[in-house]
Amino acid sequence: MDKPLKTPPPYPIASVDHALRAATILQMEGGATVAQLAERLGVARSTAHRVLAMLVYRDFAVQGEDRVYRAGPVLELAAHSQSLVSRLRAAALPHLHRVVDLLDETANLIVRTGDTVRFIASVECRQALRVGSREGMVFPAHRTTAGLLLLADLTGEELEEVYAPERYRDRPAERPDLARLRTELRRMRRNGFAVNRERSERGLVAVGVPVRDREDTARAGLSVSMPSVRYDPHRLQHLVNALEAAAHALEQDLAEQD
Repeated sequence: MDKPLKTPPPYPIASVDHALRAATILQMEGGATVAQLAERLGVARSTAHRVLAMLVYRDFAVQGEDRVYRAGPVLELAAHSQSLVSRLRAAALPHLHRVVDLLDETANLIVRTGDTVRFIASVECRQALRVGSREGMVFPAHRTTAGLLLLADLTGEELEEVYAPERYRDRPAERPDLARLRTELRRMRRNGFAVNRERSERGLVAVGVPVRDREDTARAGLSVSMPSVRYDPHRLQHLVNALEAAAHALEQDLAEQD
């Protein structure tokens, strides 16, 4: 079995975690006020203000005359990328909440960049034993449910480019076996969903479906994550049906916005 990814450190530092999550929000979504960031981080406004002040000091953030904080020189991204992620997240959140209400498992929205995926939204369920929020985290695409679904949408040539050997010259052990990966992706294209059983993290199972645009291109992945002890294969179709309904509703919302 592959070693687990994203194992929490034995002595987590909350202030560092807050700063990193805040920087991710500014980078991926374009901006936030102190109040908005406090709500997202689950902290007091005074704490959010101190976090932002340090990010500004180190050029990770800038504050405009409108009092909105945005990514600074260290984190600048193209404006269209920010707006796309922000629009996706805003449109998806109501649907993620409905999935959580229905399934009582943590729901996520994921996008792919190259050979990695980023969790851009995560809504935790209410159960005591649950998968925590992955928002802002980055994983190898071939090790996650949504990542596999988004890779399955690529042509053979595109997949070869993503995993070109020269990209892994300094880390050859991280390059997946493409023959095995292609077999998996063909199965996922036929099924229309993916199941991740402890592939990215021990003790975790995830089920996901793609979110497509008007051209039928997979733009994001919608998934639910749960402790493996609670996963019942007999409920798989129920999970997939709930996710597909949410994905279709999200697709319709995005199409109407366009």
